[in-house]
Amino acid sequence: MIRIMFVCHGNICRSPMAEFVMKDFVQKKGLSNQFYISSKGTSDEEIGNSIHYGTRKILMREYIDFDVNKKASQLNKADYDKYDYFIVMDENNFRSIHSIFNDKRNKIYKLLDFVGLERDIKDPWYTGDFDTTYEDIKLGCTKLLEYLIQKYNL
Repeated sequence: MIRIMFVCHGNICRSPMAEFVMKDFVQKKGLSNQFYISSKGTSDEEIGNSIHYGTRKILMREYIDFDVNKKASQLNKADYDKYDYFIVMDENNFRSIHSIFNDKRNKIYKLLDFVGLERDIKDPWYTGDFDTTYEDIKLGCTKLLEYLIQKYNL
């Protein structure tokens, strides 16, 4: 089983969007039993809060199933041994996650690295632009899944 943790700052916008987009992609490929996918935040600011309404709106518009009861949670040191990949949304997340654990097994990646783009996925909490965030996440998840299918011969 391939275990993926998507990570953003608060775990209410980008990382849950990526979690449910990726779950949708693997389900449509018939690979759900090959993956365990989750999301958390690097910050404690939003712990216990629901997915942002902007993210919910996008997921509903795109007919992507999501857990309406999902609550934001914070990444912790114990997560490192539980997951194979930690996929972050931006450089700040990348630095924050490295302060949480020592990445001795090279498990941390920026989502757009899989696309070959050296830029961040902007935080719609600040930009208000959930559509662009969704497009970036969809592209990143598409390429991440292609990479994993090839790497693991799925």
